Amino acid sequence: MIIKSTFKSLVTITILSGVTSLVPGMAEGSSKSTPEASVADAQISFWDLPYLKEAYIDTTPTDRKDGLAVGSLTTSGANKTMILQLAREMADKKYGEYDSLLIAHQGQLIFESYYLRGRINLFHQQASATKSYTSLVLGRAIELGYLSMADLHKPLTSFLKDLEPTKWVKGTEQLTLHQALTMRGGLSISNDKWHELKGNPASLKGQGLVQTLLAHSAPITSESQRFVYGNFNPDLVMQVIEAVVPGTAKDFIEKELLNKIGITAYRWQTHLDGLPVGGGPSYMTSRDMIKLGKLIINQGKWNGKQLISAKFLSLATSSITKASEDWHPDNFNYGYFFYQTDIKVGDKSYDANVAWGGGGQHLITIEELDLIVVITGHDWEDKIFTQVAKSILPAFVQ
Repeated sequence: MIIKSTFKSLVTITILSGVTSLVPGMAEGSSKSTPEASVADAQISFWDLPYLKEAYIDTTPTDRKDGLAVGSLTTSGANKTMILQLAREMADKKYGEYDSLLIAHQGQLIFESYYLRGRINLFHQQASATKSYTSLVLGRAIELGYLSMADLHKPLTSFLKDLEPTKWVKGTEQLTLHQALTMRGGLSISNDKWHELKGNPASLKGQGLVQTLLAHSAPITSESQRFVYGNFNPDLVMQVIEAVVPGTAKDFIEKELLNKIGITAYRWQTHLDGLPVGGGPSYMTSRDMIKLGKLIINQGKWNGKQLISAKFLSLATSSITKASEDWHPDNFNYGYFFYQTDIKVGDKSYDANVAWGGGGQHLITIEELDLIVVITGHDWEDKIFTQVAKSILPAFVQ
């Protein structure tokens, strides 16, 4: 196991449909002592990427001039022993197959580690954590005035002008942005019917996707508008974003959200409708996930400028409904594509907000502690959150 306080220079690699490709300007070769993907790694899929021979654990992350302030775990006041113990256990796969653990505290990245397929310059699939990023995009549109908070409770179809209302199922007016953002849109389409509809991809382009869903769903009722994870809701929200912002949703995501916080290299997959997927996957580096966490923990501000509507973000990260699928932890609630849970340390509880994606993608923010935790992985059991509560939070609670 390698424990260092510096890395060598960063190269950039992009994952495209599971296959990496070089970004122009990438240098030939990379240091074996740092967790950087090499040119040879760029020719294979993520799933064929060899595991690191040794975990890389950095208690004093290097300033890479990437928009992240850095500090030291040693001087942060945290219990260093607890964090290093967890890192070593993750390296030994005690909790499953995880690729990175990064921690930021009081505005500084103070701990950075990579395991298995983790590389500092390698985009990691975000899976459903992308849903939370879609929520941030909507919050950016609200901050810029393209939508209002009141619009969250208007029929979602009122923003889409290329639809044919006479073909909608009964109850369509009950489908609002608020309902979709909380996974309670109420659509009901069987898997067999959806498979059939996908057989005519031309009909799903643009707002044709929404038209098709509203024409073939069972009626939308108060009963159907219960929490059902996924269920087309994220892509309905992305449709509204596309309809109300200038230009395209793709350009808006890049120019008005990601580029604003220094994320310039990423990938966001395209859905059947031709728009960026609302639910995932997208691909980002672990360090860039920290930037998104900083935006969340600072109530939508970046370098003092309000990027995301503070009112929207407060709702998005609150507990609006119960996350009630059988695979959800009992204490997980849901806001606007974000999870909320209370983590108890001693006799006190801390409000934690989570962007969570399958395979072990976690972006966790605890505002009271000014703490951001990023975890990536390829573990489908994904039980690591328990260790966040047992080992990471207690290390920062005085």
